[in-house]
Amino acid sequence: MFSLQGKTVVITGAGSGIGRAIALLFAKQGARVEILDLNATDAEGVANEIQAAGGLAGWQICDVGDQSAVKSVFSKIEGKVDILVNNAGIAHIGTVLTTTEADMDRLYRINIKGVFNCMNVAVERMVSQGGGVVLNMCSIASIMGLADRFAYSMTKGAVEVMTYSVAKDFIKMGIRCNCICPARVHTPFVDGYLARTYPGQEAEMFEKLSQAQPIGRMAVPEEIASLALYLCSDEASFVTGCAYPIDGGAVNLR
Repeated sequence: MFSLQGKTVVITGAGSGIGRAIALLFAKQGARVEILDLNATDAEGVANEIQAAGGLAGWQICDVGDQSAVKSVFSKIEGKVDILVNNAGIAHIGTVLTTTEADMDRLYRINIKGVFNCMNVAVERMVSQGGGVVLNMCSIASIMGLADRFAYSMTKGAVEVMTYSVAKDFIKMGIRCNCICPARVHTPFVDGYLARTYPGQEAEMFEKLSQAQPIGRMAVPEEIASLALYLCSDEASFVTGCAYPIDGGAVNLR
């Protein structure tokens, strides 16, 4: 089950964190993985890791907020694009009063326009090839109120609605589109945030953030990757237009 043998997968932001975990798992399941990331060292490192394990992987530097760059990157990918995973994104902490116009523009460019740019190119290709799968990385911020996440929540709400729209518009063309809505996931971003914001209190604040999920801990990237694998596999062929919380009970068990 959950074989991706013979499929080509494009994953944005795959150089670290959740994107890296998805890339490694999809390659293990037989996919040829195309890693897109702004950080060349990280992207090449993941590709080398996959190849060392006997998998197929390529990598390219890509600024998803730049439509011409996205089109150029996709033009270099040979054959079909069976699966697109829109994972690239940036975070922001702030309320409507502490968020600046520059903050809004920066988050829109990556988290919304970046998802649009990749879907715009990939879905056109999927239509011509007779089908495909799109998976967008969303957040519980799109389905519940989170303190100090004004602009970030705005972008993830947009991603969720874009997911529904693409699923509706292309359902008759063999294209499925879903999104995943994680709660906190322990990634290098979390460690960096704690080091910058709470120097000397990292362990204490990590525990506090972990306990914010009713299950008592953060997710690990591999858990998100497992759900991504299901949604992108043929076993999920009847699933489209859905937003899947993976949240340790954060939405419904508070």
